[in-house]
Amino acid sequence: MDLKGKKIILASNSPRRRELLEAMHIDFTVDALTSFVEEYSPDTPHEKVPELLSEGKTRGFHRELSENEILVTSDTMVLCGSQILGKPLDRDDAFRMLRLLSGRAHKVITAVTLRDKGRTRTFSVTTQVHFGDLTDEEIHYYIDTCRPFDKAGAYGIQEWIGFIGIKGIEGSFFNVVGFPTRRFYQELKSFL
Repeated sequence: MDLKGKKIILASNSPRRRELLEAMHIDFTVDALTSFVEEYSPDTPHEKVPELLSEGKTRGFHRELSENEILVTSDTMVLCGSQILGKPLDRDDAFRMLRLLSGRAHKVITAVTLRDKGRTRTFSVTTQVHFGDLTDEEIHYYIDTCRPFDKAGAYGIQEWIGFIGIKGIEGSFFNVVGFPTRRFYQELKSFL
């Protein structure tokens, strides 16, 4: 992709986001030094929370951007019914989340913010994921072998539980991995 002299900065510690951008052959550097406070009210529509968090990360970036830089921030959330599932706090929380997802459909919403010196653009992508029934033994096995504590909803679709537990998805697979690659590519092209 011709970046027209721009430098892409990914403000994320997510190894999955890094891998996906590398697979897209987009040159970027990582600078995840950002501080922000999760600010949203209880009446915020759940579908908008990832956008607010992604925008908070871009506002909390530790320095000013230069003319030739584009900052990329992102946030992924799992929404099961009316419950927002972020990253699990511990093993028990991961079990609770996976038990909740078992045998149900849920939404994975990933928001991305692009910002340069003068503009900011935020978008989000939603994918519907359908889990089959999971036994307690399967959930414990997954938590013990894959340690999903850095993943929204306590699972990675690209890991063991995705292979045995997911019946189908509607929308972008890569969005569930943690980054909506196709939409990002289109948005970045138009942002350049």
